[in-house]
Amino acid sequence: MLLTAALAAGCRDAPTAPTTIRIATGSPTAVYYAFGQSLAAILNRDLPDVRASVVITAASAENVQLVGSGAAELGFTQADVLPTTMAENPTVEAIARVYDDQLHLVTTGGGPVRTVADLRGRRVSVGAPGSGTEITATRLLEVARLGGDEIRRERLGLDDSVAALRSGRIDAFFFSGGLPVRGIEELAWRSATRIVDLSEWTEPLRDRYGQVYVSRDIPRSVYGVDAVTTVADPNYLIVRANLPEQLVREVTRLLMERRAELAAAHPAAGRMSPRSAIVTAPLSLHPGAADWYRAAKP
Repeated sequence: MLLTAALAAGCRDAPTAPTTIRIATGSPTAVYYAFGQSLAAILNRDLPDVRASVVITAASAENVQLVGSGAAELGFTQADVLPTTMAENPTVEAIARVYDDQLHLVTTGGGPVRTVADLRGRRVSVGAPGSGTEITATRLLEVARLGGDEIRRERLGLDDSVAALRSGRIDAFFFSGGLPVRGIEELAWRSATRIVDLSEWTEPLRDRYGQVYVSRDIPRSVYGVDAVTTVADPNYLIVRANLPEQLVREVTRLLMERRAELAAAHPAAGRMSPRSAIVTAPLSLHPGAADWYRAAKP
């Protein structure tokens, strides 16, 4: 039975319009977009009456707003964005925890920025307005006592940050994403690049903002630069709460069953598992997703 037939009401003889699924992602050279494109292709192929597409956005905070307002059906967000956005978007629930984002502080290989303290007085992009990067980077700068006018702050997305660093218009930029971030990978291929170690800031962030933050390594094999340890937090695939349970159950099934295909689009997607996917605090699982996980018994 076609999915829409199970979801639609009314006359069975009348043609039904395809079910639209807009997936709010992020920059075209970041993980959300690659993951979303692959997921949209799977939904379009395996659910004949679904028409899925991706929406390019500033990422997490904007994605929560789009799903909450009904301008998108699915979206990706960092967990640390949610406490500040849930009150305005109570209609958002989770499908899965998908992977962990790692905060990158990127600068030129031969430049003077070797620690967070070296950012003082310099031109730094903290991420695009409405992005999870901006929230995490701003919090880190605050605990490092570099808030306010201590740095010359720019608010650029990933692609613009890479271009600005290469041209010398900024001295460093932050970006939060799953490994590897294609835009950073391409930068490191083309020019000498340094990623700054952020390991000393995990505990201060946890103390001030909660236990969502953890330390994760970025090995040399990822970008071909010196290995560092950085700050990470979980990413969720979110959904509008009023989507039909059967539709969300099918999306959840395909998300879990097509992990190898999703991982071919981006390795971060291959880190999902049904056992870790159900850990989505402070969001509750959508009933359709919860039903699939109960049946799968992760």
